[in-house]
Amino acid sequence: MTIERVELSHGSGDGNQRLLSEVVLPNLVPDRCGPLEDSAVVPSPGACLAFTTDSFVVQPLEFPGGDIGKLAACGTLNDLAVMGARPVLMSVALILEEGLDAGLLARVLRSLSAVCKASGVAIVCGDTKVVQHGKADGMFVTTAGIGVVPEGRSLSAANARPGDAVLVSGPIGCHGIAIMAQRANLGFASSVASDCAPIQGLTGALLEAVPGTKVMRDATRGGCAAVLNEIALDSGVTIRLRLADIPVGEGVTGACNYLGLDPLQVANEGTFVAVVPGSDAARALVALKAASGGSGAAIIGAVEAKGRFPVVAVTEIGGTRPVEMPLGRLLPRIC
Repeated sequence: MTIERVELSHGSGDGNQRLLSEVVLPNLVPDRCGPLEDSAVVPSPGACLAFTTDSFVVQPLEFPGGDIGKLAACGTLNDLAVMGARPVLMSVALILEEGLDAGLLARVLRSLSAVCKASGVAIVCGDTKVVQHGKADGMFVTTAGIGVVPEGRSLSAANARPGDAVLVSGPIGCHGIAIMAQRANLGFASSVASDCAPIQGLTGALLEAVPGTKVMRDATRGGCAAVLNEIALDSGVTIRLRLADIPVGEGVTGACNYLGLDPLQVANEGTFVAVVPGSDAARALVALKAASGGSGAAIIGAVEAKGRFPVVAVTEIGGTRPVEMPLGRLLPRIC
């Protein structure tokens, strides 16, 4: 069915894939082909540069574990980090709604600045616009980042091969549940905090221990289910997960059981998926667990020859079910 109007379901998962493939890419970059990576790696004299941009429209603007400023900084820096880049520069553009509390704006900007400073990243340019009340839901933030990719490093969603191992850097689903709890006043999930955090320390530790790491993907919109499906489709393989090995916190598990959600489809903002050669899986896990923020890392599956479904999961009772690309209606505007 042809897309006639943009809907909320086009914001993530399968809906987002359709919007990109049917409307955005054919008209914006009609000659483009290949996987959609988290950053573009651009050859430059003396080095390769990774370049990425993203917009952040989350509600509420402040939430347990972060705010839109921290989210904007981490989102862009993490998209560079999973391409193996060392982030160095960032731009920040703000669209502010008339009536926005100046104290809130100051807190958000301090959060954004603090993440960049701690990561050794300079904010070098930006822009600010103010629109009428009711036109921007408080504030929107757009960031772009540039990082340096070391010579010889090549990470891509198309690199996974049968025999590889699949890891996750920590517990999944925290960000999406934290946002949902705030929006819907879910008291039973109020203890869940977003995992929003920069991940370059973790990605750097993994790459140092396993230089042959093949894929790293930031599991944001659509959660692990979306990025695992993207990797499987781009690589022409099947990924088999073991549900019992996937780290999910008690608060996220309880909220998902109550709401009928699959934690694999819930968004993260400081957790990534990695694919490494099977022979390096144990070394990769040790490196992640030893790094700050990686104590919850786990090996969650393996890559196999292409089968009927891109991603399948072995349940706790030994059955197998497909892990589908989220439709995009689960929780819009989580980042």
